[in-house]
Amino acid sequence: MSLGNNLFHVRKKKGLSQEEVAEKLGVSRQTISKWETDETLPDIRQSKHLAVLYGLSLDELIEFDIEVKEIQEVIDRTSEEVTNKIDWTKAWGKKYPVLVQYQKEVDTSFYAARLDEMQSDLQKKYGYNELDAFLVLKDILAAVWKNKKKD
Repeated sequence: MSLGNNLFHVRKKKGLSQEEVAEKLGVSRQTISKWETDETLPDIRQSKHLAVLYGLSLDELIEFDIEVKEIQEVIDRTSEEVTNKIDWTKAWGKKYPVLVQYQKEVDTSFYAARLDEMQSDLQKKYGYNELDAFLVLKDILAAVWKNKKKD
């Protein structure tokens, strides 16, 4: 997505008109329009003011992705109680059928024991609680996957 597209989407998400943004920044509505259509770019000071106005960091403003932002907001609003009610395997299994199929084929106890050892090691070595150690393992797996996709 382009910076202009990001500016347009974040402004809409905040429920502001071009006129309102222009007034708050001390520029014309046409200037806002030109930024949003990538005809021109805001300077660094104007970009910082936009980020503050939209409640984002400068990096978030540049990288703004409406879909990712909406997903993050749903995650933030979801309570632990609701999260615990979700059958995540079934939910993700619709997109990735292997999550439902593997349980009939794979000796999960073998891999679970190895992962349990790694989780315990993280707890002992770094003082993580059980959940934090589990999340670190999840993140390591995600990083390994991301690196393999690059190759």
